[in-house]
Amino acid sequence: MITVEQARRLRKAGALWVPSAGDRFVVPDREMDDDVFVVSDMTVEVHDYPGGKVIGFNGTTEWALDSIEQREVIWLPREEQLRALLGARFRRLEAVPEGFAVVTADGTYVSPDAEQAYAEALLDLLDG
Repeated sequence: MITVEQARRLRKAGALWVPSAGDRFVVPDREMDDDVFVVSDMTVEVHDYPGGKVIGFNGTTEWALDSIEQREVIWLPREEQLRALLGARFRRLEAVPEGFAVVTADGTYVSPDAEQAYAEALLDLLDG
């Protein structure tokens, strides 16, 4: 999984998120930074309102949070989502002694975690 810091950098660089079932996210700065949530049709749903998207927590009793605006959470894209965002620039993923290497038309990005390597490649593309 990518780090929250990488996810923050991706958002700042312009990676756009259209929430859908299966997407992971964190709620930062509310003493829940280590809790990863998943959008699900049963417990965490996305609602479209005139003011924007709101993520609703259905049946959640552990803590007092019924819903939160999308802009207040940080998306943690999955491997296939990162690869899709790289688009035609993506060439291949390789296993290397250090972990994984994502090879793009622009370079090679190595990390112990495949998703983190994809995130670094996407950050380079977006910041380029």
